[in-house]
Amino acid sequence: MADLTQDQIENILETVVDIYTEKNLVASHAVDSIDIDGDKVTVNIVLGYPAASYHQTLADSITLALSNAGVNNSTVNIETKIAAYSTQKGVDILPEVKNIIAVASGKGGVGKSTTAVNLALALQAEGAKVAILDADIYGPSQPRMLGVSKLKPETTGEGKLLPILGHGMQSMSIGYLVDEESPMIWRGPMVTQALEQMLRDTLWRGVDYMIIDLPPGTGDTQLTLSQKIPVSGSVIVTTPQDIALIDAKKGLAMFEKVNIPILGIVENMSTHICSNCGHEEAIFGVGGGEAMAKDAGVNFLGSLPLEMEIRTDGDEGVPTVVKDPEGRIAEIYKEIARKVSAKLTQQDKAISAFPSITIE
Repeated sequence: MADLTQDQIENILETVVDIYTEKNLVASHAVDSIDIDGDKVTVNIVLGYPAASYHQTLADSITLALSNAGVNNSTVNIETKIAAYSTQKGVDILPEVKNIIAVASGKGGVGKSTTAVNLALALQAEGAKVAILDADIYGPSQPRMLGVSKLKPETTGEGKLLPILGHGMQSMSIGYLVDEESPMIWRGPMVTQALEQMLRDTLWRGVDYMIIDLPPGTGDTQLTLSQKIPVSGSVIVTTPQDIALIDAKKGLAMFEKVNIPILGIVENMSTHICSNCGHEEAIFGVGGGEAMAKDAGVNFLGSLPLEMEIRTDGDEGVPTVVKDPEGRIAEIYKEIARKVSAKLTQQDKAISAFPSITIE
C-alpha cells in the first residue's frame, strides 16, 4: 500500500461502529491518536464508558477494517476514561463522585435491589470504580447482599463515615448503623435527612459511578433525590406483568417531570426455566418491559430470567456477577452495565465549577 496518511486511516475508522454508542469511532470522538510508521499503524482508542469485555471484540473489528483496506500491520490499543456528566441544575455536586445513577421501581418485589447490586458489580467488573448507596431506609438489603452486614463503618476525626467495602466496592447503608432486625419507625423528614447524611457525610473516594438503590414508589426519598442529589440518570426495573408495568410507568413519569434522564428499562423475572425438565415459561407475561420502553422512547436494557441462583447468591452475600463472573447471568448484567454507561456518554459533560475569587 502507498504511504499511509491520517485521513486514510480516519476514513477506515469511520466504517467501524461502536455497538453501544451506535456511532462510528470518529463521530463518537473515540479515536485518541493514530501513529503511522511506514506501513505500521497504531490506533489508540479511548472509550468514555467501562467495557473491558468488549475491548477485544472492538479491537478485532478495527483490525479487520484496516486489513480489508490493505493495512495489514496494525496495533490497536483501547482504554477507558470516564467523565462526569450533567445533572439537575442548582444541585451541589458530590466531591469524589463523577456520576450518580438511581435504580428505581414503581412497586416492591420486582428485584430492584438485586438488579442494583449486580449492575454496580458489573460496572466494576467492566473497569469502573463504583460505589453503592442503599437509600431504602425502611428495608435496607445491600449489607446482606454484599456479605458485610456484620460490619460497622468507622468514623474519621472530622466526623465522616468511611464506606464499607463489599467485594471491593464502596458502600453505605442505614443497615450498617442499626441492628438488622430493628424496624425504622421514622417519619418522612427523618428518612430524607438520613439519606442526605449518608450521601454527603461518607468519605467516598474516586468513584466513577455511584448506584443508588431507591425504595419502591415515588415518595419522599425520590423527591429528595431529585431536589438535593446530583443524579446523572436513572434505570427503571420492572417485571412483565401489567400491575408492575403500571407502577413502573409512574416511576418513569416522575423522573421525566424532575428532569432526570432515563437511561433505560430492565425487565426482571422475564421467563422461568424449569430446573428439572428445561421447559421455559413466561410466568409474568411476555415483552412488557420492552413494549414499555418502546412506548416511552427509552432504551430497553435487557431482560433477566427468574432463576433461583440469582436470589440465593444475593442471600448468601455473593451476588451472581461475583459468584459466577463468566456465567450467562453475569454476562447479561455486564451487557446492561455497558448499555447504561454508554447511554450516559450521550449526555452533556458536567461543567466544572468556577473557582471562587476573593478580592481584598
